[in-house]
Amino acid sequence: MSSLLLTGATGTLGRAIDSLAPPRAARTLSRRPAPAGRAPATWAQGDLSTGEGLDAALTGVDTIIHCATNSRGGDARMTRRLVDAARRSATPPHLIYVSIVGVDRIPLGYYREKRATEDVVESSGLPFTIQRATQFHNLIFTIFTSQRQMPVVLAPSIRLQPIDVHYVADQLLALALTRGSGRVADIGGPQVVRASDLARATLKSIGTRRPVVPVLLPGATFAAFRAGHNLAPGNRLGTRTYDDFLAGLPV
Repeated sequence: MSSLLLTGATGTLGRAIDSLAPPRAARTLSRRPAPAGRAPATWAQGDLSTGEGLDAALTGVDTIIHCATNSRGGDARMTRRLVDAARRSATPPHLIYVSIVGVDRIPLGYYREKRATEDVVESSGLPFTIQRATQFHNLIFTIFTSQRQMPVVLAPSIRLQPIDVHYVADQLLALALTRGSGRVADIGGPQVVRASDLARATLKSIGTRRPVVPVLLPGATFAAFRAGHNLAPGNRLGTRTYDDFLAGLPV
């Protein structure tokens, strides 16, 4: 990896990668101009939704870590524009895409879009790597703290395996040193925990005494979650647990 283009750099994972990447090795793709003080070589202005600026952003790039996503959809379309620009490069770069454990087995709309995006990457003709990971700690925290004003906090009757985002960032940067590994083994955090236990730990950490109510939700999506298709128990990465994450939050 001598020159890396990072998409989605303002997201949780993108920020972690940007902070861990070797100095001046990572170039951030953004629709906005470079902020004051940012070295020009480490910033590229471009738009995945239109394709504008992507050819210039990819000049001299040998690796892409693609973290950009849109919860409202369109990931596959944006990725196709990125792939088209990458294929026009003089030397096609290695495309690394981060996805979610279970996107091929859990019929959630957002997961279907992630799976469709994997298809775009797999059929791109570029050297590629797809890394699926479980949910980040901050997402679990947000899910349960967003309910803190409710009389009770609802937790689906499923298990989760939250992972520290910095471990995922390290994994992707290590994969950037390869030349394409296809779909690699899924990764998850060190513990598989009931969602209700994560909810209680979250509420305790913010000093809220709301009761937690486990909810058995119907339908194929939650049947797939209950079956554990969102987990990677055979490949637990790192040692930092969700409790460790909570302990490290500002008081």
